[in-house]
Amino acid sequence: MKKIGVLTTGGDAPGMNAAIRAVVRTALNYNLEVTGIERGYRGLYEKNFITLTSRSVSGIINRAGTFLKTIRFPEFKEFDIREKCYKNLCAEGIEALVVIGGDGSSKGAYHLSSDFDFPVALIPASIDNDLYGTDFTIGFDTAVNTAVSAIDNIRDTATSHNRTFVIEVMGREKGNLALEVALACGAEIVIVPEVKISEEKIVSLLKEQAAKGKVSSIIILAEGAGKAQDLTASLQNALPDREIRYSVLGYIQRGGTPTYLTRTLATRFGVAAVDILMKGKYPYMVGIKGTEIVYVPLKEVISNQKPISEAHLEIINRMAI
Repeated sequence: MKKIGVLTTGGDAPGMNAAIRAVVRTALNYNLEVTGIERGYRGLYEKNFITLTSRSVSGIINRAGTFLKTIRFPEFKEFDIREKCYKNLCAEGIEALVVIGGDGSSKGAYHLSSDFDFPVALIPASIDNDLYGTDFTIGFDTAVNTAVSAIDNIRDTATSHNRTFVIEVMGREKGNLALEVALACGAEIVIVPEVKISEEKIVSLLKEQAAKGKVSSIIILAEGAGKAQDLTASLQNALPDREIRYSVLGYIQRGGTPTYLTRTLATRFGVAAVDILMKGKYPYMVGIKGTEIVYVPLKEVISNQKPISEAHLEIINRMAI
């Protein structure tokens, strides 16, 4: 093998730059050439190729986002589009590809590899931490810390005014981010797509907590389980004597300086992705179980769902007394 490619695709996540850096410098240790592909799968389709050197990735380990840029490209689901991308890889002399991305990216990586028997390794990067086979994805720890920091400030206001706050965090299909944020910031209630809870139940819980002396509450809501504005209006109607406000954290969760855990995980994943490609094994996702790097077949990754932590959900409920 003489040349590999690397791209970032799907939603951005803190630590992607650190992962690119690790991929490039590990490849250079193997005396490989490295081609960066800008704007993800779309860039692969449009041949947006740049040569990457050790200096290309200097000073980026602490930067959020991805200097290779990223864009969603749903057309990659079509075989003809993937075939064109494969031909572009071959024409450029790229013999293996490292894909850095989340759930949708994993599906694209698997099909590109299986359709054309092309070596691909996936580095899981997602603030949702929703990929099967790994305890953590790149960016998750940073996103949790960013959200918790914002919510800590909101709690100051909630406590000062005896208010209930509904805080909407990211998570369209999975509640992993909301769950960890709720646990870390001491939220009284968490609402995630995986666990149905009625508005009547939420009202009942708030009344029970008030009866125990709680004068302020934090409710964490994953965006896929509802909208903060709508839930706040319903709760205010049911509890007219309480002050209920909402806040939508939005895209601040995708930014911010990567934490120590995000940076080290990204670096370890980048090294492992190149190592496994050099061993001729593909398509795999690199992941982590406990403290150990693991290699998970991409077919297994895309065929399974990562469950939320029932244990963490129980702890949140037990702490809300």
